Amino acid sequence: MKVGINTLGLEHGESGLGSYLFYLAQNLSKNENIEYEFFGQEADRYTYKTNFDTSFCPVTVGDSVKEQRLWHFFRGNSFAKAQGYDAVIFFATSKMIFKTSPKIKSIAVINESVSSLLKNKKDKYFSYYALKVIKKAFKIIVPSEYVKKHLISVNVNPEKILVIPHGIDHSLFYQQNITDDAEVLIKPFAIKKPYIIYPTRISDSEKKHIELIRAFNIFKKKTSSQERLVLVGSFDENYATVLQKEMLNSPFASDIFMTGFFPQKEISPLYANATACVFPSVQEGVGLPVLEMMACGVPVACSKRGALKEMSGQNALYFDSDNVEEIAECIEKICKDENCRLELIQKGLNWAANFTWQNTAVKFSQTIMGLK
Repeated sequence: MKVGINTLGLEHGESGLGSYLFYLAQNLSKNENIEYEFFGQEADRYTYKTNFDTSFCPVTVGDSVKEQRLWHFFRGNSFAKAQGYDAVIFFATSKMIFKTSPKIKSIAVINESVSSLLKNKKDKYFSYYALKVIKKAFKIIVPSEYVKKHLISVNVNPEKILVIPHGIDHSLFYQQNITDDAEVLIKPFAIKKPYIIYPTRISDSEKKHIELIRAFNIFKKKTSSQERLVLVGSFDENYATVLQKEMLNSPFASDIFMTGFFPQKEISPLYANATACVFPSVQEGVGLPVLEMMACGVPVACSKRGALKEMSGQNALYFDSDNVEEIAECIEKICKDENCRLELIQKGLNWAANFTWQNTAVKFSQTIMGLK
């Protein structure tokens, strides 16, 4: 069986789904009955590599969303036929979708809730088309029951949906011996300690960065704490502009930092040296950084909404992301209550150990084998 793996629309490995494919590829096992072939832009020939020989077929298409959507719509299916694929794995995002003929079995990997995936009100046709394609997929792989429930709510056949949790790269994210240095030096940054960290893409209001900044202001005024707030993640220019205004209006603007995108291999010491992780996003289908922070021995406080409670279990503090006073209370407790901190750290370490990319890859491979 020949299986095509679509790498288009994954921001060359810098998106959440791009990171997912990176780790999945590394942990797939060779199977004599399956021939994997990656396809996408030439720039991604070496982005996603397995531990065994696979081929890569370059596709001539530009970087813009419009160009890639047109390629998927008009040429994707004929390309899949020409390559002789029996199945195609595609990663469904709010920008990209892949439709195949009934003869080619498609597996859609979806990390987001339906509301996030189809929220582009300016492009209602794409939202309609994306949902139609998802419903026709042979199998749909999701990371949480939260995402599964959202799909069922828009009449996707539940028998098609498989919940396969993501893993953690435990060679990167682990409890480290924290130095007493006043700064964490990660070129080009020198970030002063102590600090609270929020690692997620700075993309829209559902990430609740503004609410977090306002809660941080309350916490600082009440406690006179030395903690800083570090916002880590690539960003949408328009939303980042709104966020920067909120930062500048803060009486503690000099203690708030927005770093931009951090490569996975460099982010581990930034995580491990944090006092706490505060994660207020309300539409997370996974919330993988929360598990990564736990694996680093960092206590977590996060939103009650999305998949975060499912992913974190009884191992985090929870708050209403629209209630800045409640967020501030959780920040104070997780930073200042030593007994609470120690308990959350130990529980988080134990919990995070259950999530490995090896387990994810095994379940993924079983799904592929089940296509026959």
